[in-house]
Amino acid sequence: MRAPPWYSVDMKKVRNHAPPLSPADAARMFEVMDRAMREFKGQLDELEAAIGMYVVGRHVGWKVLYLVHSKKTIAKYESLLGINVREEFPELGPEADRSVGLKAAQAMSNFWKVVSGAHKLDISREERRSIGG
Repeated sequence: MRAPPWYSVDMKKVRNHAPPLSPADAARMFEVMDRAMREFKGQLDELEAAIGMYVVGRHVGWKVLYLVHSKKTIAKYESLLGINVREEFPELGPEADRSVGLKAAQAMSNFWKVVSGAHKLDISREERRSIGG
């Protein structure tokens, strides 16, 4: 008997990863990054970080991005890239369940209070930014 496609040979559940980008989505993604590069003036590490957030965002979703970055940093990166993360990415991407910060935030009553700092997580800032298996 053959295992279902969502199980590996040893019958462990296989993780859902972000699907490959369609040619149109890949072209759009590179246009966002290329436009940002052409128009950017400033410290290159800021643009590099914004592009990194953009690439990772499709895997983890905007909620994890808000747990990793401050609202001010998200706004700066959105401005550099000409995007809105809540429109650009799903609320939770296929890798969001690996986020240590998201797991801790889900135990709290209000996600936005965690993001704003009104509710403190019982984990360190480094743990909040971690992704596990």
